[in-house]
Amino acid sequence: MRGEEIILVSACLLGLPTAYDGRGHPEADLIQLAALGRVIPVCPEVAGGLPVPRPPAEIVGGSGGDVLDGRARVLTAAGEDVTEAYIRGAEAALALVRRYGIRLAVMKARSPSCSPSGIYDGSHSGRLVPGEGVTVALLRRAGVVVVSEEEMAGQKGRLLPEQSGL
Repeated sequence: MRGEEIILVSACLLGLPTAYDGRGHPEADLIQLAALGRVIPVCPEVAGGLPVPRPPAEIVGGSGGDVLDGRARVLTAAGEDVTEAYIRGAEAALALVRRYGIRLAVMKARSPSCSPSGIYDGSHSGRLVPGEGVTVALLRRAGVVVVSEEEMAGQKGRLLPEQSGL
């Protein structure tokens, strides 16, 4: 991997069909970085043991850090508690960060695992609130800088090797 910084990326952003609905959300710049060997993909929800597709879930009672601290839960619209799978997935992502010395992650916006800056409010009504996903909370506690694909798009080109300084 030629000594260049490795970036953790939500697997769905590389086009892998790991989103809750079985779709991928490919981002061309991230796919280009993957082709250069600079990306480690992760889907924390799948790594935590959840299937694809799976029922959508939301954090109820707080944000990702609250889930890690036992003050909030992750529930599907039917009320199934999937909190432990989300925590296991976050721990799997953190293990990758430690193994590869990762300092930067690009994660999927609005995900209860991966969103760095906005999550659904737990009512399954489509209302966004400030907050971060479970995996992002754990990664940030470990010192990883996390941005969403939307935030990355505003920095177009900065993650490419000839422009990034990483």
